[in-house]
Amino acid sequence: MTAEETKDLFAARRIGVLIPTYNNGKTVAQVVASVEPYCGEVIVVNDGSTDETLSLLETLPENIHVVSYAQNRGKGYALKRGFEKAMELGLSAVVTLDSDGQHFASDLPLFAEACQTNPESLIVGSRSFLNPNMPQKSSFANKFSNFWFTVQTGIRLPDTQTGYRLYPLQRMKGMKPLCHRYEAELELLVRSAWRAIPLKSISINVFYPSKEERVTHFRPTVDFIRISLLNTLLCLLAIVYGYPSMALRKLFRTCSK
Repeated sequence: MTAEETKDLFAARRIGVLIPTYNNGKTVAQVVASVEPYCGEVIVVNDGSTDETLSLLETLPENIHVVSYAQNRGKGYALKRGFEKAMELGLSAVVTLDSDGQHFASDLPLFAEACQTNPESLIVGSRSFLNPNMPQKSSFANKFSNFWFTVQTGIRLPDTQTGYRLYPLQRMKGMKPLCHRYEAELELLVRSAWRAIPLKSISINVFYPSKEERVTHFRPTVDFIRISLLNTLLCLLAIVYGYPSMALRKLFRTCSK
């Protein structure tokens, strides 16, 4: 699928692109420019950046929707504000990708093709963990997250930590992340599974810069503790709500046939 075909399909299905950003002044303008040929509705959420990000966003064309606030609140909060803006614009879904240049806009046609055959699915990009430049801690963190996601939902996904996803906002019916930091992306996956929203995994490409050039806002100790606490809570909720909810929804679908 070409860039033009992708743009037409996204317009027909009211799908936009959402780019949260925090202190990625070196890459955010280039990322936005790379996305524009594929999508006519682009939302950038400036999560309290303190570098040149805000001044760069002010130079973007008027068709780029910028949401900005002064204090850094975390990726989960940025996604929440982005979802709100998308619904305000009448979008039915958004593709989220990171502003640090790791995700390729050229993979957007893959999401367009997947949503044609899976129109109500949450489509999750899956990275190759054979990439020699992938940080070892990222591979471990993903395996850790995948394991607990399966415990909490009974579903296996190859990559539960990627930020490159298509969220079917209309099907999610106003669902927004309750967590404000990185753990929000896992939370949204689990809650979507409990709501019986289909999860579809597709392979994507990822660029990992050298260790010297890499910019990360992940705080290994603090964020790992936050994710561990969330997993503990989700495991408890899976017992009292998640699994019973999935069972009831399955029963209702069976009875309605």
